[in-house]
Amino acid sequence: MTPFMLAVQAVLEGEAAPAPRTGPSRQRSVAAGTGTQVEIRSLAEQLVSEANAVLREHGTAISLVDDTGPGELTFALGYRGRSARVRTRVTGHTATGQLILPGQPPTAARELRSGDELQALLLTLLAG
Repeated sequence: MTPFMLAVQAVLEGEAAPAPRTGPSRQRSVAAGTGTQVEIRSLAEQLVSEANAVLREHGTAISLVDDTGPGELTFALGYRGRSARVRTRVTGHTATGQLILPGQPPTAARELRSGDELQALLLTLLAG
């Protein structure tokens, strides 16, 4: 098992999930912003696959759904009624990343800053 799969198992056994540490959303070039979105999305696919290999034994799974709209790239992660969306919005010549969580005020735009934060986000979804 991978280290992330072991972390998933530990959360399922009652260990506390680490809270994802995010940073304020920031504008960057369209190339940099969309590049970051693609990197995070690719890592999310890998991590969801690893988590679901463990969760399969429990009869459940994390969902990963892509979405696009005018001027944005988005994917959503879901588990047992809990969800998170990772979005990059393109406006003119800039792109802004944002992590959207239910109950988060829209004025508090935050973004993931590393793969470790994405792992923590997934573990937090599992822990509830």
